[in-house]
Amino acid sequence: MTEPSEAHVALNRGRMMKAVDRFIQGDVHGIHYAVSIFIATAVLWICVHKLAKSNPIWAISSMIATSDPLMKQAKLFFRSRMINTLVGCIIGLLFIAIGGSRLITLPIGMAVSVLVSSYVVRIPTMWRQAPITAAFTIAAGLEHHSKLGGLQAGVGRVTEVLFGCIIGFVVAWGVSVVWPIPEPAQATAAKKT
Repeated sequence: MTEPSEAHVALNRGRMMKAVDRFIQGDVHGIHYAVSIFIATAVLWICVHKLAKSNPIWAISSMIATSDPLMKQAKLFFRSRMINTLVGCIIGLLFIAIGGSRLITLPIGMAVSVLVSSYVVRIPTMWRQAPITAAFTIAAGLEHHSKLGGLQAGVGRVTEVLFGCIIGFVVAWGVSVVWPIPEPAQATAAKKT
């Protein structure tokens, strides 16, 4: 069996690149985001699952929410997510401390976090993160039938979420330094010229 010629390999590579370009239509944001998600998920899996011996799903889901191929957006998401996560965490831990493992603390804590996020914090981006964080903080507390165990579980879960936010932002920044992509308006203007 003979090896394909260099010309044949180059021709096939050219066809494949044209097909990829037709598919993505010159927009590499999705590929950029996929690379960031891949790297950050691997980092979180190693850090949270292998080293901390915990389930990394909370950290990974948080990382996805704060990642963006455009650093301007990533900064906005990161800041908003961190603030609203802390709001939800504080409210969730407060409701565990006050209500213990009573089920009623979950809906009340979530409702209070919505009100605080909407009318006190007033950061519209990622405002839903406050009740989400309050929910999983209180839910972690409900799994344990003591206030101390609930508080420890809630803090542990929120720590994973915050760690995921940080890793998502750092990886997005690192990938954007190594592989900078233009803002969508810049990319559109560059295509027209």
